[in-house]
Amino acid sequence: MARIAGVDLPRNKRGVISLRYIYGIGPTLAKEVLAKAGVDENKRVAQWTDDEIARIRQAISDYKVEGELRSEVQLNIKRLMDIGCYRGLRHRRGLPVRGQRTRTNARTRKGRRKTVAGKKKAVAKK
Repeated sequence: MARIAGVDLPRNKRGVISLRYIYGIGPTLAKEVLAKAGVDENKRVAQWTDDEIARIRQAISDYKVEGELRSEVQLNIKRLMDIGCYRGLRHRRGLPVRGQRTRTNARTRKGRRKTVAGKKKAVAKK
């Protein structure tokens, strides 16, 4: 099993697909890294040689991935919350940040529904 940037890559998938398991590497960057390393993108991870794995590691080292990228993103969010801008307030409240509607949907950010009891009607006296 190839281990790159602290992530175990699936052996039975093509290289261009399995590199996407690393946080910060998407389809375009995966192709770019394999081209820079000189490895065929259709080759399975199980077929990679130790030399190819070393070249891929070297190519990935030029980019921010995994822990370094995660910490940078968290620091950016913390900075927005500290300065008190609109986006920071939305992060703090756990609401959508990029202008989506919240009257319906937005369940991913808001979490499970919290039902509020309806107003009870006054009982008419006879």
